[in-house]
Amino acid sequence: MSTSTAAPPVEVAQASAAPRRVRPPRWLDLRLVLGVLLVLGSVLLGARVVTAADATVPVWSAAGDLAAGTVLGADDLVAVDVRLDDVAAAYLATSTRPAGRVLARAVRDGELLPRSALEEPADLVQLALPVQAGYVPPQLSRGQLIDVYAVADPTVGADTATGGDVDLALSAAPVQAVSGRGDGVLSTAGSTVQVVVAVPAGDAADVLAAIGGRGLVVVVRSSVDDAAGTGPDAGTGPAGPTG
Repeated sequence: MSTSTAAPPVEVAQASAAPRRVRPPRWLDLRLVLGVLLVLGSVLLGARVVTAADATVPVWSAAGDLAAGTVLGADDLVAVDVRLDDVAAAYLATSTRPAGRVLARAVRDGELLPRSALEEPADLVQLALPVQAGYVPPQLSRGQLIDVYAVADPTVGADTATGGDVDLALSAAPVQAVSGRGDGVLSTAGSTVQVVVAVPAGDAADVLAAIGGRGLVVVVRSSVDDAAGTGPDAGTGPAGPTG
């Protein structure tokens, strides 16, 4: 019986992989550069969007109701910062001084002043009308529209006088100033209030002729936008003297 001798195990030497050298990072790596550019672009775009959203411009706004024909004064307007985007040019910036300009249409309290509301300087004159205090509405103020009636007997009142007793001397006139009325004190029937109105220079003589030295009754129109019609507003006209 023959015996076989096993061959001794052969040791296989495995060649070890060659070590890789660690390469230092390249600061000019294309992907790094593109990433930085994307981040910077996002930041700049976001800043621009935020800036555009918060962009405001200073423009003039009406400090109260102002009737058409009002000669603007420094106290009639206030500066406000608003966002107007592409329509900013349609409104009057605070860099423009509108004092002395005439309103071509009525402007409401708080309304932004559009350039279209200003007309070229008109040939206007201001008339100071002496009115007995009892025939001036207590709420009368600058910027309102009034009708002025010449009445033979002011105690009758413009709302009840008929025929030749009353004449409409001035219609839809913008009030420029009211003086001679004591603050916080009831006016007596004998005192006189100066109501200053603006009228075209060519109409001044006709207004004075229509008054003809008679007593005057002032009637406030119901709205600064109401420039039509000639009748008095019964809700705002004085019925008789106060005191």
